Amino acid sequence: MSETVPIGEEELALADNRGLLERQTRVLDLLASSAGLEEVLRAVTVALDELLPGARCSILLLDPKRGTLHHGAAAGLPARYLDSIDSIAIGPDAGSCGTAAYLGSRIVVADIETDALWEGIRDIALRDGLRSCWSQPIFGRDGAVLGTFAVYHGRPHTPPERETRLVDRFAHLASVAIEHANLYGALAESEARFRRAFEDNAVGMALADLDGRLTKVNRALRQLLRLSEKDLLGASITGLVRADKVDDAARALRALVRGACENVQFETVCTAGDGAELVVAATASVVHEAGGQPMYLSLNLLDLTQQRAAEAERRARREAEVAQHAAEASSRAKSEFLSSLSHEIRTPLQAITGFAELLRRLDLTAERRQEALRQITEAGEHILALADDVLDIAKMEAGAIEVRSEQVRLRPLAEEVVALLEPLANQQIDLRLRGPDVAVPADRRRLRQVLINLVTNAIRHNERGGQVLVRTVRGEGRALLQVIDSGPGIDHELQQRLFVPFQRLDADRRGVPGAGLGLPLARGLTEAMGGRLRIRSSEGVGTTAEVELPI
Repeated sequence: MSETVPIGEEELALADNRGLLERQTRVLDLLASSAGLEEVLRAVTVALDELLPGARCSILLLDPKRGTLHHGAAAGLPARYLDSIDSIAIGPDAGSCGTAAYLGSRIVVADIETDALWEGIRDIALRDGLRSCWSQPIFGRDGAVLGTFAVYHGRPHTPPERETRLVDRFAHLASVAIEHANLYGALAESEARFRRAFEDNAVGMALADLDGRLTKVNRALRQLLRLSEKDLLGASITGLVRADKVDDAARALRALVRGACENVQFETVCTAGDGAELVVAATASVVHEAGGQPMYLSLNLLDLTQQRAAEAERRARREAEVAQHAAEASSRAKSEFLSSLSHEIRTPLQAITGFAELLRRLDLTAERRQEALRQITEAGEHILALADDVLDIAKMEAGAIEVRSEQVRLRPLAEEVVALLEPLANQQIDLRLRGPDVAVPADRRRLRQVLINLVTNAIRHNERGGQVLVRTVRGEGRALLQVIDSGPGIDHELQQRLFVPFQRLDADRRGVPGAGLGLPLARGLTEAMGGRLRIRSSEGVGTTAEVELPI
């Protein structure tokens, strides 16, 4: 007859470890197969029920925003009890689980019938034959409470070390399962948000590999380009761009992939499936993987076609309005010009006609005859000079003025002009010359014409006893010809019309001769020689005319 040998502690520990390993493996297999959280937690509670004979286990999940516990899993507890404690608020006296979640520590209630923590829900537990309950908080990796692990018995009970050790092991598995589910839930939610934001976006969007080939396109992009998803997937980004814009787009994308910038923005032209050309604003950026390596490209295309067309229409309308105003101004200027020219020509013509009539009808003395001929000659010369000036101004406006560049020495040129105009000064104006000799590339005849006009103006618009200084100045890379007078100066408002042909300003009032062509002609000739003419004047002080020429 065989003798029964009692099982020792080593054999019991070995059996516990073997059973624990089998059940842990079962739970881990569920996690690896992406099973749902409820299925994994149920496997945890079933495993503990099997390892703790007489115990019934449950897991409650904490809603941190509301501060309530909700059913997670429980294989052996009555459904009505689970319904009764679902959504229980945590607190310092909310039964074993509510208190454990609130305090973040293990709570052991050996007898529900007498423990004050169960005051409000004691009858619910006793009704379903639950007499003892101890609860272990389930902690996440950051130390936050995720839920509770509870062990119930049908009699008063205090957990031994083996029971608490097993619960600790499976609480850790439950923690992994909960955080795994939270992570995948967050990822799924994030993916759903991205999908909605991507697919429902009004802006054309696409994802592309690092070679620039499209891997995903949204509805707005398909509608914008009038192409199907089949046509777009695998197509090159640069293949969508008009031929003359390909190099710019490719250069921008290469800089992006190379890491020279975080994102690129450029305006380009795409060709739609129906052949229409679309002006688009493109924004591209790189999406990196967890390790920081570039993974793929994100591309946005915003249609600017209508906006640019509207801008072009507004610009054309503005240009048309400007052209109309310019034409009207030109027409007015032409009328004023012809009126002024008619006046300037009529006066000397009347002199010629009058003196010619005198010569024809009257028997004049030799002296009177010579005077009449002189007047006719001067009037003819005035008309000829006026015609030459008008022709020069017309050539300048047409860009056809002829200048011949040569090395011109300013000092001898200025001496020649001063000597020529000294009779005009007639000992009433002190005409002087100062400054060094400077050679500049210019048209000597045209530059002499400019200087004559400026010095003539300075003498005519001066006052008896006044001074006119012609000065040459050598600067860095430039030379100046200055004509400085001590006349009455020019009113500020009149200065705005200095270079308008036939604008004699207040010359008529002051009895100063001239047609009003000297300054416009001088400025045009100066600019034709690559120089610049400036007039500075102050009332009561005088006027300075300055010709600047490059050396």
